[in-house]
Amino acid sequence: MSLYLGLDSSTQSLSAIVLEVDGSHRRIAFESSIAFDETLPHYGTRHGVLPADDATSAVSPPLMWVEALELMMERLAKSGLDLSQLRAISGSAQQHGSVYLNAKAAALLGTLDPGRRLADQVNPMLSRDVAPIWMDSSTSIECGEIEAATGGNQALAQRTGSRAFERFTGPQIRKFSKRDPSAYAATDRIHLVSSFLASLLIGEHAPLDPGDGSGMNLMDLTSCDWWMPAVDATAADLATKLPRVARASTIVGTLSRYWQVRFGLPPAQVVAWSGDNPCSLVGVGLVREGRLAISLGTSDTVFGLMREPRVDATGTGHVFGAPTGDYMGLTCFKNGSLAREHIRDRFGLSWSTFSESLRRTPAGNGGRLLLPWLEPEITPTVLTPGIRRYDLDPGDADGNVRAVVEGQQMAMALHSRWMNVTVDTIHATGGAAANRDILQVMANVFGAVVYQLQVGNSAALGAAIAALHGSATGEGDSMAWDDAVEGFVEPIAQSALRPNAATHAVYRELIDVYAACELHALGQGADPSPRLADFAAALE
Repeated sequence: MSLYLGLDSSTQSLSAIVLEVDGSHRRIAFESSIAFDETLPHYGTRHGVLPADDATSAVSPPLMWVEALELMMERLAKSGLDLSQLRAISGSAQQHGSVYLNAKAAALLGTLDPGRRLADQVNPMLSRDVAPIWMDSSTSIECGEIEAATGGNQALAQRTGSRAFERFTGPQIRKFSKRDPSAYAATDRIHLVSSFLASLLIGEHAPLDPGDGSGMNLMDLTSCDWWMPAVDATAADLATKLPRVARASTIVGTLSRYWQVRFGLPPAQVVAWSGDNPCSLVGVGLVREGRLAISLGTSDTVFGLMREPRVDATGTGHVFGAPTGDYMGLTCFKNGSLAREHIRDRFGLSWSTFSESLRRTPAGNGGRLLLPWLEPEITPTVLTPGIRRYDLDPGDADGNVRAVVEGQQMAMALHSRWMNVTVDTIHATGGAAANRDILQVMANVFGAVVYQLQVGNSAALGAAIAALHGSATGEGDSMAWDDAVEGFVEPIAQSALRPNAATHAVYRELIDVYAACELHALGQGADPSPRLADFAAALE
């Protein structure tokens, strides 16, 4: 019997899943989660993010992630599992977040004292006490500067997988180097959240994997190494401050003495960590091309596996490396659960009454639309937040509930067209995937069968499967990814939600009306009122 641990450090929480593998018998032996706001309130975060006066700024305290990691390993140690059988650990973390360490870090990582709290020992390593995260949209100037120096958006996208995006790590590093040059000069290593936490586990600087490295506007997709024109355009001496890139499934070290002595854990292998999106790809079983997954979490994402990278000509989507050695296409929407929760709370609803409200309203909502840009949006680019309503009374609870759900599904369908995938099956994950009424709207909008999965936290599950795969391949065994995911990521057969043909036809008409409203809200299109009126009339 062998155990494999997967960790996921998301925006709002740290989760863990332990897989037990005993011959052909496979099961999830342990699952736990730590919500940052509730469990670690002394950091003062709101939804895992520090409050800021500037709506475009989003940073989190890296020591919060450190303390959560220690708490989770303590929970694991007290779980009752036979941890002598823990073979390997891997992890997932929110993409694009960056952690800045000084020159003392290398030595301090290797000499952590098991008798002291981890956060107290990490604090002296930091050259910057906050970490910009994926929700930050304050680097438009830096994006333009990097684009100009590398031949423009298309050239950058072709090499790194995406045009310059405000939340990506490269522009964030450039902003830091310009705003605080002395702190940048004192920075010896810039980690992503994933490689930072992996470094804490192994007691030395850990590498990045291509899945997370490709979320920086700095890595060449083909070579899976740093693309020097982008690195040089970002900041001085940056090449010396970046971790190396190691292929997925690489064993980067073993669990250090700190963890062995403090919690009685074995010297388990640590497999290269990745970003939450690449890990979710594995965690929902998309190890072959042809299916899509939709994650309904803090952000909403649409993603799928690609054998070859297909870059979005419109600049909306992204191409990342995949843990399988392939690629993944992804479109991300910042206003996910926060927008749904805003509408729920505005009208004093529970999730149960939210669903009842959704069921009371017809598909198409009588032509009443909502663009849920509560926060600055990624897709499409919206720097000035604010909900936009079309023919929708702000006080209409039922209308706003359906409008937020339909608006989000319309946006996902519209902005995933670039992937050029014929969708017949969707695997739904994330917190809101538990809501079958929302998933039925998804099925009707996409015209695809939607399945729920056994495990809601696909990123932690994907990390645990990556630990299994990395351990097997590192020991010289050959393990196909289909075999790695078998038994863990099968969709629940009885959960299937099938599209209604008549309703799908309504949404095929609505998506063009939605697109017109979106262009108008962005100041790029004509008043959509005539189209809205025609659509509403056709529904009568």
